[in-house]
Amino acid sequence: MLEVQGLGSPIIGDSVAAKRLRMTVEMVAPSNSPVLINGPTGAGKELVAQELHRLSERKGELIALNCSAIPTELLESELFGFERGAFTGADRQRVGRFEQSSGGTLFLDEIGDLPLALQSKLLRALEKQTIQRLGGSKDIVLDLRIVCATHKDLSKMVEDGLFRADLFYRLAVFPISVPSLAERLDDIPLILNTIITDHTARNPKVVQPVFSDAAFAMLKKHDWPGNVRELRNVIERAFVMFPGKEISAEHVRDNLLRLRLPDSLMSEDLDALWEATADLGLGFAANDTDENALPPDPETFRSWFKHFEVVDLRGYLRDIEVVFIESALEANDRLVSRASDALGLRRTTLIEKMKKFGIDRFEVK
Repeated sequence: MLEVQGLGSPIIGDSVAAKRLRMTVEMVAPSNSPVLINGPTGAGKELVAQELHRLSERKGELIALNCSAIPTELLESELFGFERGAFTGADRQRVGRFEQSSGGTLFLDEIGDLPLALQSKLLRALEKQTIQRLGGSKDIVLDLRIVCATHKDLSKMVEDGLFRADLFYRLAVFPISVPSLAERLDDIPLILNTIITDHTARNPKVVQPVFSDAAFAMLKKHDWPGNVRELRNVIERAFVMFPGKEISAEHVRDNLLRLRLPDSLMSEDLDALWEATADLGLGFAANDTDENALPPDPETFRSWFKHFEVVDLRGYLRDIEVVFIESALEANDRLVSRASDALGLRRTTLIEKMKKFGIDRFEVK
C-alpha cells in the first residue's frame, strides 16, 4: 500500500484510531522486545508488522511465517531448520526462519494456531535467544526480535488451556490493537484513493472508476466485516464493472457490496445467470410474474451442493433480507412501522437493519 502524502506512514488515515495506531507503532518500533498485534481479520496486522520493522532500523530482513498456513508436521522445521540426516529426506542442511531473521524481525502471523508442542520451544527461544536445528545439538545464538499477530483472543485461549500462559505474557510485552474499519469510517476516502493509486500504478493500462460523494457516503454505511481487505476487494470489482465511469450510491449498494451485475449488462447475460440456477427446484423463477407462486420451502435448498461447490451464505442471506425489507416497505407505502409488522420484526430492529444495508425507504421503488 502506498504512503499518503504528508503522513510518512503506510498506516493510512486521519481518524483518532489511525493516529493512535501510528503513534503506538512509532513508540514501540525501536525496542527489541516482542510485540503482539491483535485485530480482526483483514484490518492490516501485517502492514503494522512491516512498519514496526521499517522504523526499528534493524539491519536484517523481515521474515514472515503464517502459522496456520503450514502443516503442523512441517512447522517446526520451517521455524528452526534442520541438519542433514535429521529425518528421512533431509539430504542437506536447511536454515529456518529464526536464523533467517536474525538481526532483523521474525513475524509470526496467526500465532494462535501454533500447536502447544511448539509453544514451549518458542518460549525457550525467546528467553535464551538461542535455537537448535532439528537433528542438531548445538545452540545457535541469534539476535531476535519477534512480532506476532492474531485475530483470536489469546487470553481466552489461555483460560481454555489452548495457549501457554507463560508464552502469552512473554509475547505481550507490547500489545498493539489494530482497529476495525468500522471504527475508522472517516478514513475510507483516504484508504480508497490510495488503493486506487496503487492499483493504477501496477496496472497502468486500466481506467480508473470515479467514486461520487454519494458513493462514499454509502461506503461509510456498510459494517465492513472484512475490514480493509474487503474494501480492497470492492475497489477491484469497481475497476472491472465500472472502468472510467462514475460510481453512484446505488452502484455501491447493489453491485459492489451485494455482487449483483450492473443493469448495463446485456439481457442475455442476465438470462444466462437465471438459467444456471433454474434446475435447483426452488418452486419459482427469479423473474416469475405469477402472483400465486409460493416462496421456496427451506428444505429445497438441501439440493444446492448437487449443483454448486460453494455458496456465499452470508452474502446470500444478506441479499434475501434486503429483498424482503424493500418489498415490505414498497407494499406498505414506505411506512416503517407497518413494514416491521409485515416482517414480524420490532420497529427498532428494522431501522437498524435498514441502516446496516443502506436502505432508504424513500428510494425503494
